[in-house]
Amino acid sequence: MATDHAAPTASEYIVHHLGHFSTKHQDKIVDFSIINMDTIFWSIFAGVVGCLFMYLAARKATSGVPGRFQAAVEMIVEMVDNQAKSIVHGDRTFIAPLALTVFVWVALMNSLDFLPVDMFSAFFHAVGLDSLITHHRVVPTADLNGTMGIALGVFALMIFYNIKIKGAGGFVHELFAAPFGIWLAPFNLLLNMIEFAAKTVSLAMRLFGNMYAGELLFLLIALLGSTATAFGFFGHVVAGTLWAIFHILIVFLQAFIFMMLTLVYIGQAHESH
Repeated sequence: MATDHAAPTASEYIVHHLGHFSTKHQDKIVDFSIINMDTIFWSIFAGVVGCLFMYLAARKATSGVPGRFQAAVEMIVEMVDNQAKSIVHGDRTFIAPLALTVFVWVALMNSLDFLPVDMFSAFFHAVGLDSLITHHRVVPTADLNGTMGIALGVFALMIFYNIKIKGAGGFVHELFAAPFGIWLAPFNLLLNMIEFAAKTVSLAMRLFGNMYAGELLFLLIALLGSTATAFGFFGHVVAGTLWAIFHILIVFLQAFIFMMLTLVYIGQAHESH
């Protein structure tokens, strides 16, 4: 954190902005006792905004010529529903709305990356909370804890639909018998466990990696603007604008990919070997 007497170095600036408002300082790579309060707050905030967004769309829906807002929401709903139909061959009563929720929620969480990187630190300093909230990160999907939490939810749904579609006995039999036959049961079980783990971890890491890299680039661009030169200011404006425009594609593309993989993984539960 910068003091009143000296500006932080580039490395101190980046390290500070990559820190979380947590219950305690993390001094180990893995510590499940730590809770990142900023990740939880902004995840819930994005979820509430997403629910409000869809509620307003449903409330204002008309059978006549739709307005721009209704048309945009209908395009998203139709897109997600078409993808669900093509991937999941079974009852989609719950799965299609789930995919829509995932897409909207992840897109909103990703979109928080467009907020100025120094906005909240300046706000906390202005209201005198900088000594209490020394670190704060806004983008939940740039935190591995956030993306892994969503991925674990998808993992739970994969197990649920495997048991629901195939039955507990059928699912256990498939774990031991597929894909090489029951005579290689130990190898089949190991392979299937690795497959489930790989799906969950890769789902979380893909979203986290892309959003973390995007956040880091915004910080580097902000540092470029801090140089007291015409080139620094010009480079900050140009680079920041270009990266923000390109990042719009990344934000919605990553939400779409996460939604598609969720459908694919749940859809695989409807198929048996």
